[in-house]
Amino acid sequence: MKPSEPATVSLRERKKAKTRQVIREHAMRLFAEQGYARTTVDQIAEAAEVSPSTFFRYFPTKEDVVLADDLDPLMVAALRAQPAELHPIEAMRRAVRQTLSDLPDEDWAAERNRQQLAMSVPELRAKLFDEYTRTIEVVAGPLAERAGRKPDDFEIRNLAGAIIGVSLAAVTAMADNPKADVMKLIDKGLAHLAAGLPL
Repeated sequence: MKPSEPATVSLRERKKAKTRQVIREHAMRLFAEQGYARTTVDQIAEAAEVSPSTFFRYFPTKEDVVLADDLDPLMVAALRAQPAELHPIEAMRRAVRQTLSDLPDEDWAAERNRQQLAMSVPELRAKLFDEYTRTIEVVAGPLAERAGRKPDDFEIRNLAGAIIGVSLAAVTAMADNPKADVMKLIDKGLAHLAAGLPL
C-alpha cells in the first residue's frame, strides 16, 4: 500500500492493486528489454504469473498499461482537500506538489519511465492526447465543485483544459530532456497560467 492510500482499503482491494502493479512492472521491464512493439500481452501475463484474461481485467489493452494514469485519483483527492478560498489554479499547484512530493522515489522513477515511453512510441503518443482529453473531464469535476458550477460549464472546462495543457507542455519538455524536473515545470507552468500567460 502506498503512503497516500487510506488505511481503510480492504485486503481485497490491496491485493487487486498489488496484482495491477506487478503486471505493470513486468510490462515496463519487457518494454525496456525488447521494445514496446515486440512485447505481447501473453509475454506480460507469463512474466507477471497471471492469465491473459486476468491481464485484461486490469488493463483493457496493452496500450493502457502505459497510458493509464494512477496519479489521477490521488491528484483529484488532493485538489478536493485544498482550502475553498484558494484560487483554483493555486489549489491545483498545491495538489500537484502534494501528490508528487508524496510519491516514493521508486514510484516517481516508474512514473517518469511511463511518461517517457508514452512520448517515445508513436502509437502511444497519438493516444496520449486522448488520455489528456479524458483528464480534462477528471479535473473539471473538482474544479466545478469548488466554484459551485457544473462540470460541463464551458469556463470550467476551459480552465481544466488550460491546466492539463500545462501538464502536456511539461511532459513534452521531459521527452526532449529526460533529466527535466517535471514537478518544477508543472509548478512553473501553473504559476505562468495564474499570472495570465505573460510573454
